[in-house]
Amino acid sequence: MPLDGQYVPSPHKWVREQVDAYESSDGVDGATFRGLPIVVLTTRGAVSGAVRKTPVMRVEHDGAYALIASQGGAPTHPQWYRNVTADRRVELQDGPKRQDMLAREVVGDEKALWWTRAVDAYPEYADYQAKTDRSIPVVVLETVPGSR
Repeated sequence: MPLDGQYVPSPHKWVREQVDAYESSDGVDGATFRGLPIVVLTTRGAVSGAVRKTPVMRVEHDGAYALIASQGGAPTHPQWYRNVTADRRVELQDGPKRQDMLAREVVGDEKALWWTRAVDAYPEYADYQAKTDRSIPVVVLETVPGSR
């Protein structure tokens, strides 16, 4: 189920460079943001249909990953969030390991559990939530059975 199609790099230079470094080195280079580990999320653009890649903080537990749609506490959700809500099929690269995954937004107690894990991994998430009036979404990625 790998995402196929044309890859359109981010218009943001730092994102392009981090994704390029990470992918070309199997996660050795470009593997951190503010000293903490990241992974690379590949999605299909909700509007363009193009393949998009985004570095996100690594929040992993028992093979599942959480994505925190914080956008630094901005008043709007990040584009990758709109992409995964339009098409749940994603790819995640964690170091040299690439895997097909399905995204689902979590709520209630499950969201609270993942939020705690996320703040433990990247404490600034708590500050980001305090900066915005929106409830920051939490998306969990789970491996697609039988995928690579």
